[in-house]
Amino acid sequence: MLKKIIKISLIVIAIIAILFFSITPTYVDHSKNTIVYKNVKIDKVSWYDSISFIADMHCDALLWDRNILKRNDHDHVDIPKMQEANAAFQIFTIVSKTPRNMNYDHNTGNTDNVSLLTFAQLRSPEDWFSLKSRALHQCDALKKAALKSNGEFRVITSQKELENFIADRNKNRKLTAGMLGIEGAHCLENDVNNVDAFYNAGVRYIGLTHFFDNEFGGSAHGVSKSGLTEKGKELIKRMVDKHIIIDLAHSSPKLIDDIFSITNCPLIVSHTGV
Repeated sequence: MLKKIIKISLIVIAIIAILFFSITPTYVDHSKNTIVYKNVKIDKVSWYDSISFIADMHCDALLWDRNILKRNDHDHVDIPKMQEANAAFQIFTIVSKTPRNMNYDHNTGNTDNVSLLTFAQLRSPEDWFSLKSRALHQCDALKKAALKSNGEFRVITSQKELENFIADRNKNRKLTAGMLGIEGAHCLENDVNNVDAFYNAGVRYIGLTHFFDNEFGGSAHGVSKSGLTEKGKELIKRMVDKHIIIDLAHSSPKLIDDIFSITNCPLIVSHTGV
């Protein structure tokens, strides 16, 4: 009798596990990344396709377990959609951690939604516990997509590569490209030296904070609303030395002021296109 109970229990557990790993990630992806208008015929204005270069500075597509080389019916960014929309260039922003019950005013870094998502997507155990590892996994995913794209998608890591891409795209409007950015420097795991690993992985801009304060400074949505820490100042210096673009998105007003006070490098606010 006991053996039968154990056998049935194991079968039930196996069924639950199969359902969890096969359904949950897809369900969460679809529910969080909806398209409001589907199957709507849109007539482009006559001059739209003549625009020579359209770029977008932010998307979270790499967070999700999907093939960006194929058209997805629930997300805003994939390569076929870029080609149809005459979108030449997309910055793919890495999200490594978000707090539960995320809001615009008051979040701590004590909880993490992405850990469970990473586990449910059956990514490597190292990604479950290391923000650096899961962020580098996303960098690798974009580069692998480029290798499988038959030359239709490139990852840009330098000004020269961008210039070459623009020249090539003037001859072939189906070509697309992307660049890697980080949304929240907490994936550096409190070590400024990890900037080198992300630079080598192709990252060319970093936003210091996301939805919570971290070791480098205060978030607009965090608790402290503070400015740069000493480690944050060290990070800015390292980014400037390596020509990594500084992104002010999600930064507290005090953090923005502090960054302006220690550098005169060009800055971006990626979510607004400024």
